[in-house]
Amino acid sequence: MEEDEEALMEVGRDLEKLATAVRDEELKLMLGSEQDPMNAILSIHAGAGGTEAQDWAEMLLRMYLRWAERRRFKTTIIDFLPGDEAGVKSVTLTMEGEYAYGYAKAEIGIHRLVRISPFDAGARRHTSFASVFVYPEIDDEIVVEIDEDDLRIDTYRSTGAGGQHVNKTDSAVRLTHLPTGIVVQCQNERSQHKNKAMAMKYLKSRIYEMKLKEQNAKLDEVNKSKKDIAWGSQIRSYVLHPYKMIKDHRTNLEVGNATRVLDGDIDDFIEAYLLSA
Repeated sequence: MEEDEEALMEVGRDLEKLATAVRDEELKLMLGSEQDPMNAILSIHAGAGGTEAQDWAEMLLRMYLRWAERRRFKTTIIDFLPGDEAGVKSVTLTMEGEYAYGYAKAEIGIHRLVRISPFDAGARRHTSFASVFVYPEIDDEIVVEIDEDDLRIDTYRSTGAGGQHVNKTDSAVRLTHLPTGIVVQCQNERSQHKNKAMAMKYLKSRIYEMKLKEQNAKLDEVNKSKKDIAWGSQIRSYVLHPYKMIKDHRTNLEVGNATRVLDGDIDDFIEAYLLSA
């Protein structure tokens, strides 16, 4: 009535904040499992296709790091295997924050990229694939017994960009759990002791997640996603040529602003998946 434009703008901003808060609470209602509030361990693996796929895996890494920053999750890369010429062959990182696993689990599966290759002198269109796996990071309150006799422990020199010191010592640690065949590794820290402790935490999370699947078939989504990293098994397609569009094949949600999504704005896809699950 007073035609106060400043007050009207302030109300508009408050309504936006309220809408965001209501949406977050709706999503948390969908995140009802015991594991959803936990931190997450996210792993990206390049599919077949050499440099193309490895570059795509690095693009996904950047996307998830930007997304985590938007969510104010703390991220730590614990293992990094660089590509032969560019990109990464595989990378594993932790995400610390409220409901990190609950949100990130929506990304489990195969991600497909279609674009004009920057590595092809003929500027031809290429299709690349990468897989994303997500595990809940268990805390100290959850006990997972691991017999030291069931472990094979290997140490090696780090391959990532860890500086001169990290490449002079065999500080990286690889753990193989013989009964299950699960292999994890960590090369983030300069100390072999710290890398072993982080690798053990990762291993316990993997074993915990495996036991959950055995106990409850509803938690079998990770196993369902472990298909060939190739055509026909993708959960989402990122098309950058001849048009730009990203489509989630589980929810049919389509977004035309590919740049925004690859810059970490993936909440629409995550929310659509969680609300439809």
